[in-house]
Parts: sequence; C-alpha cells; structure tokens
Amino acid sequence: MIVKISNYGKVDGKNFIEYLVNGLSSNQMDFLNENLEEETEIDGESFKLKMYFDDRLYPFQSEVAKFRLDDFIAREEIEMNIFLSSFLDDM
Repeated sequence: MIVKISNYGKVDGKNFIEYLVNGLSSNQMDFLNENLEEETEIDGESFKLKMYFDDRLYPFQSEVAKFRLDDFIAREEIEMNIFLSSFLDDM
C-alpha cells in the first residue's frame, strides 16, 4: 500500500487532508469505502480519503511544520498507512 497526501489546507473554515492510496485490491478498497466514517471515494485503482481536523489536531499548523513541511507530510503518510493497515486487519 502506498499512501500519499494529494492535498491539504482549509476549506469552509475546516482544516483537511486528502490522501491518495494505491496498491489496494478492489476488496480492500470496498471494505474501506463501506466502513470508514470519513469522506471516501474509489477512483479507478486509487482510493481517496479526506479527513477534517480541528485546529488543535491539524498537523500542518505549527511553526515547526512551516519549516519542515516535508517531514510532517512524510510522517502523516506513514501514520495513515499504519492506520489503514490495522483497519484492514479487521477485514
């Protein structure tokens, strides 16, 4: 499974991160699409996930994130990979 952040920012006053996930089987994508509470979409061979965060939990708002953004993005991609992998263990 490969997780990449495809977009992030603020929309309608809410912080969000969009993830693009590749390398999943169609059964895995269907399972995630049906069981995750967040906004999800299957787009061909890719699975898309959009999560919203309040200000205190949004990982890209700190001053450190502004100077080390690549590190924060990589960490967030790794954490989402671990979360989805553990979620798929319930499949």
